[in-house]
Amino acid sequence: MLRRALLLSPLLAAPALASPALAQSRSIRLVVPFPPGGAVDLLGRLLAERLGPAMGATMIVENRGGAGGMIGADAVAKGEKDGTVLGLIGVTTLCAFPFMTARMPFDPKRDLAPVSQVTDGALLCVVNAETARRRGWGDFRALVEWSRRNPDQVKMGSSGAGTSSHINIEAINRFADAKILHVPYRGGGPAINDLVAGNIDMMFDVMPALMPHVEAGRFLALAVSSNQRLPFLPEVPAMADFAEIGLGRHGVNTWNALMAPAGTPAETIARQHAAVRQVLAVPELVERLKPLGYATVASESPAALSALIEAETPRWRELVAISGARLD
Repeated sequence: MLRRALLLSPLLAAPALASPALAQSRSIRLVVPFPPGGAVDLLGRLLAERLGPAMGATMIVENRGGAGGMIGADAVAKGEKDGTVLGLIGVTTLCAFPFMTARMPFDPKRDLAPVSQVTDGALLCVVNAETARRRGWGDFRALVEWSRRNPDQVKMGSSGAGTSSHINIEAINRFADAKILHVPYRGGGPAINDLVAGNIDMMFDVMPALMPHVEAGRFLALAVSSNQRLPFLPEVPAMADFAEIGLGRHGVNTWNALMAPAGTPAETIARQHAAVRQVLAVPELVERLKPLGYATVASESPAALSALIEAETPRWRELVAISGARLD
């Protein structure tokens, strides 16, 4: 229902943006590396609604879920190099995956070409409200303490092994001596369904698909993964609020970027980048995404996104080492 509401919202009606056609009115595939229904899928469809007209083409969302986003990213890396393929790729795929497996089917630096960052955000910790009441989880601190007394009895779902959610919870287990069991799914949608049903107990995930359940009372929001609280959720504690249980210096921000297959002509990528900046500057879209946990961020240039990836990689390498997360 949320996705239908978002796609039909008059605020998201595609504007008539003046931008050179990138593919002579051909279709552009926007590969979303997770199944329909999750947060990244929602973001991809919102972007496609506007980016298609801005690029003078029809943009078609193609869901390629699995392996924490690697299958979809690999499809982009091996896609056509003519401007008709883009991928909505997350920070973990670009900065963390190379340290979690020796068998990546592609090299993010060699096989993907940066276009622009599109969002920045944090993960939201939610728990099944009924389970929280039964177990006395009034806040995130109580959940951590309960997990210490009951190892592996708190089950946290994620959209896949090696995702930011997975790395984040393993780091929390390490820093806070928590004993939370990670349960990977093939995307956020199936995990959310199981959290609603009470088959798992909690999730750390991006917010668009979680907040309707919080507002409906099915989930309780206990924390955000960033160091500081978010302006639109000021009542939800951040990691810095849990310094006494070892999380004062832990914090994870997540972001997504549009990437093209390496070898796509530089002039094509430059036009794609210009269209992205134009779309992300539309005030209605900016405001619509804010309460969903997404801040729109457009890179100054494709080179600026490349520099961001380089700068972020050491931090994620450290988190992978701390978490022990592996894809093998």
